[in-house]
Amino acid sequence: MLPIEKIDETDLKILRILQKDAKKTTKEIAEMLHLTSSPVYERIKRLEKQKLIKKYVALIDKKKLNIPITAICMVSLRYHNEGFIDKFEKQIKELKEVQECYHMAGKVDFFLKINMESLDNYHEFVRSKLSRIENIGVLESYFVLKEIMSNTEIHI
Repeated sequence: MLPIEKIDETDLKILRILQKDAKKTTKEIAEMLHLTSSPVYERIKRLEKQKLIKKYVALIDKKKLNIPITAICMVSLRYHNEGFIDKFEKQIKELKEVQECYHMAGKVDFFLKINMESLDNYHEFVRSKLSRIENIGVLESYFVLKEIMSNTEIHI
């Protein structure tokens, strides 16, 4: 991996531009930075190779796809040894409804972000899928009333 001291201000500018709009062409980025396309292309390829740029995605409006419910699910496990944690993580990764999962320090063990079409669908998801994960001790669900801010950019 590229040591952080090798990342210069031009690399950071490229990363900032791509975070705002990953569809910008190399030529457009080069023009914004007053450079030629070739060095910008090489820098982007290096940033991708070094996994500073992990992937490019399209951000979808879930409400327009009739998936308006966002549930935040806090999970505490009954048993905390490595085998139980690994099994839980594997089972969660298999659930397409789970958009994000974080292993936490604090009162809960895992934070899940789940998108659903309705509360009835969420109820069925908990009953038929989450409840089948045997090591869950406590499950608390919270529902987003209004999205105030959502940002995929990392401040660099």
